[in-house]
Amino acid sequence: LHSNTEVSCVFMESCILPCSFQSGADPVIHWIKETEGNLYVHSFYRNQDQLGLQDQYFRNRTSLFKDQISRGNASLQLTGVEVQDQDRYRCYTNTIRGEESSFINLKVDAPVSKVKILRVENRIICSSEGIYPEPDLTWSTRPPSNLTLQNQTSIQQTEQQLYNISSSLILSDSETDLIYICTISTRSNSRRAALFKPSECEKFSSSTTVIICNICMSCKHPNIRKHHHDAFRDTSTDSLSFCFREFNQS
Repeated sequence: LHSNTEVSCVFMESCILPCSFQSGADPVIHWIKETEGNLYVHSFYRNQDQLGLQDQYFRNRTSLFKDQISRGNASLQLTGVEVQDQDRYRCYTNTIRGEESSFINLKVDAPVSKVKILRVENRIICSSEGIYPEPDLTWSTRPPSNLTLQNQTSIQQTEQQLYNISSSLILSDSETDLIYICTISTRSNSRRAALFKPSECEKFSSSTTVIICNICMSCKHPNIRKHHHDAFRDTSTDSLSFCFREFNQS
């Protein structure tokens, strides 16, 4: 028996589950998903794929590297990875040299891809969609403040078992010059977005920074990209307008 190996796969992408064995004549290979009643994922013997026992869930999603089997490579390629694929897998091989088994713990990640932030009246709403595993959301300010950031966060899980997260923060009436930063994190990555006044936008001049102004007329800096989507426009009833900046967690 080989020790467990952990493999991280990205949601809806292809992933390779590694497996090696002592090469020999007439190899038999079985890939089995263990913790759901030993589902057959992929089988190979008599020098060809044998998919009669393959669970329908894996149909047209698995393949071996057939040109490398003779060299002891029984690795499995799994396409269109879904959250339901997260599990413990067994790679069983049998040749004239004997039997071998190795185990793969497959973990699925759907990283935080985009953070949306906008102002609605006296609240700031921060959200992101299609994340796995369940993310964390935190609020902070720049400069740091002793304010208690009053917020309410909700998380919903989709049919694909991905997570959508949204948080609403009540703006402070006493400190109007703060930059509000929303950070959404998982085990695989972290992204942040900030909301601040147009006057603060002028301080950012990096050409690699994407800054979206909620009211396009109020941003005149050449490195501030105008955005005309209603979701990013300031819907407040007062004269204050804010800008939005999204960036990777450093």
